Amino acid sequence: MSSQQDAGVPLLHAPDGIGYKLLELPPELLALLESEDPPILRLESSANSAIIKSGAQSWSLRQKNTSNALIVLRSCDATPSLSSSQITGPSLKAVATVHDTVELVAESAAKAAPVARGKWHERFARGR
Repeated sequence: MSSQQDAGVPLLHAPDGIGYKLLELPPELLALLESEDPPILRLESSANSAIIKSGAQSWSLRQKNTSNALIVLRSCDATPSLSSSQITGPSLKAVATVHDTVELVAESAAKAAPVARGKWHERFARGR
């Protein structure tokens, strides 16, 4: 039997002002980083994108725009008073919204970065 007293977990909008980028790691790089002796990574530039290198392996960084936003949540132990009622207990804060991610593409499989063809998001997303 459900209870009418259970109001769920409060969700608050509390941006923290930090710009977040999500980095999608390929499985082989993730395995290297989780190993007992993780490698040292170098970040270099190329004509089309930045490149992460580890020994003989290299990955190009590519930005992917998403149509669905990702919301970064942070838990907190107590919520401030909302209007006239006091709600205490665990809650969630939405601290940021991410509209694009950065993927790493193996350099041997990477093609040249596509040339912008006048689309708005291709011209202005680079400055974010």
